[in-house]
Amino acid sequence: MKNRFTGKLSVALVALALVAVAAAGCKKKEGDAGKGAGNAAPAGKTLKVGAAVVPHADILKFVVPKLKEQGVNLEVVTFDDEVQLNPALAEKQIDANYFQHVPYLEAVVKEKNYQFNVAGSIHVEPIGLYSKKIKSVAELKNGAQIAVPNNPSNEYRALALLEKQGLIKLKPGISNFQATPQDIVGNPKKIKFVEVEAAQLTRTLPDVDGAVINTNFILDAKIDPQSAIAREDAKSPYANIVVVRKGEETREDIKKLVAALQSPELKQFLKEKYGAAIIPAF
Repeated sequence: MKNRFTGKLSVALVALALVAVAAAGCKKKEGDAGKGAGNAAPAGKTLKVGAAVVPHADILKFVVPKLKEQGVNLEVVTFDDEVQLNPALAEKQIDANYFQHVPYLEAVVKEKNYQFNVAGSIHVEPIGLYSKKIKSVAELKNGAQIAVPNNPSNEYRALALLEKQGLIKLKPGISNFQATPQDIVGNPKKIKFVEVEAAQLTRTLPDVDGAVINTNFILDAKIDPQSAIAREDAKSPYANIVVVRKGEETREDIKKLVAALQSPELKQFLKEKYGAAIIPAF
């Protein structure tokens, strides 16, 4: 009995030793794999990018195959309320978002103190003045009602477009891309301004003489962007951007995403699908 027990004990000790060696080897490999990885996303990880439905989600879907070839599994995430895309990024529900321009980002960062960086500029959606009642700016009558977005950066953008058309004059010295009708110092036609949530402007359009609306909402409402009676040109400072948490713009998967969105293929896609409604910003 003593010799048989000793033999069993020896076998057990040898087995435990082998398990310990294997575990140490696995731990070493895991440590080696992490060493030098930098900001690269783990292999096989899905890159989640939050986006506006139109055109941002469609643009992202176009580069899904190209990124897959490079080992990046791109998942496009859309929200019913685009305002939630920045909180979702801050809370790490998504890895990046693509729906906003720099003035809007600056305004929300100032308000919420988000730690975000711009990873790349992709496209400009020229904001336009649309109407169901008139065919040109010259037809606007005294006391006409014009609806504008009620968020500060887009409201300034709308008013700046109307100023360029000679309809109003804003007070000088506005440099922070934020203004409201209270900043108008000249209004010869006595235009009445209706401040509306940006996403609701297309629904408001039939009830007013004109509305200044972002292109993404025009496309989403199936309105022809060419029907605008006035529109920004390609010099607009409102490029739509890919935004990430500060420090993550150097991640390999983020860099691949931006490169795909700034490729000649994407530029051609924008031209064929959207024409003058979407202008490349790269």
